[in-house]
Amino acid sequence: MLKGISPILSPELLKVLCEMGHSDTIVIGDGNFPAETMGKDAIVIRADGHGVPELLDAILQLFPLDEYVDKPVSLMQVMPGDNAETPIWDEYKKIVARYDKRGAEAFVEVERFAFYEKAKKAYAIVASGETAIYANIILQKGVVK
Repeated sequence: MLKGISPILSPELLKVLCEMGHSDTIVIGDGNFPAETMGKDAIVIRADGHGVPELLDAILQLFPLDEYVDKPVSLMQVMPGDNAETPIWDEYKKIVARYDKRGAEAFVEVERFAFYEKAKKAYAIVASGETAIYANIILQKGVVK
């Protein structure tokens, strides 16, 4: 354990967050996200038992979002015809607003298959135990000043 660092961040995840450079991306996938399939060229970290909001909050305490892009946070867009509700996105926007002045303006919705392509290029993928649907999120790391 370390003082001032969330205990839900495993030593492996802390190492990965430290290794990431500016513009690298990290996916926090929900329990249905195909982390191993998408992460063939990435580091896949298990975070079973943890939800995406608490992981998002813990990660954003440690690194900034990229200021050199308009939308450093990507969400997987709901598929047409899928009557899914995404109240978890409101939680994400509140969390991001605590750490980035752009708040909800930092987000972009990405079509499902384009999201998968973006995820395949991520530095790391965190496989969470999140049960909400369409709860996947990609963060683009900024410069630590």
